[in-house]
Amino acid sequence: MENSAGIQASLAGRYASALFDLASENGTVTAVESDLEKLETALAESDALAQLTTNPKVSRGAAGQALAGVSDVLGLAELTRNFIGVLAHNRRLAQLPKVIRSFRAIAAAQRGEVTAQVSSAHALSDSQLEQIRSRLTAREGRTVKLSTAVDPELLGGLVVTIGSKRIDGSIRTRLNSLAQAMKA
Repeated sequence: MENSAGIQASLAGRYASALFDLASENGTVTAVESDLEKLETALAESDALAQLTTNPKVSRGAAGQALAGVSDVLGLAELTRNFIGVLAHNRRLAQLPKVIRSFRAIAAAQRGEVTAQVSSAHALSDSQLEQIRSRLTAREGRTVKLSTAVDPELLGGLVVTIGSKRIDGSIRTRLNSLAQAMKA
């Protein structure tokens, strides 16, 4: 499996790539991806857990034990548990969110998927999301997964980001462009 050079160049990317290789060998990529999603949610919902992963005063052993307990509660697979233990032992738990994002990117690339971040002024209906997904899939030539966000500052329209490409059809941007044109 060939990973992008950008992912491999980062510390988090190297850890994610190693985890992906192990998961591929074991046939557990989907399970590990699900485990990492659970862990990401737990980090987002628990300030104490997030602080544990970034606090340099917490010893390796204490961090490892705490995360082993979290792994039990979340029901994480053995490979994921062992991986988190390695991160704790190497004092790399602060990199965990980046590792999760990198792993997700590697797994999506392996499946031929790309994720599009869609920001809109209002929540979109399922039919609107499906229409956006089908158009982006046709444009990109591969499966597109949507990640949505509501940003009232857009006023209307959409901003779609796929990798380094950005499609900005927001009213805010159009108004700003019009204001700039009128100044000239």
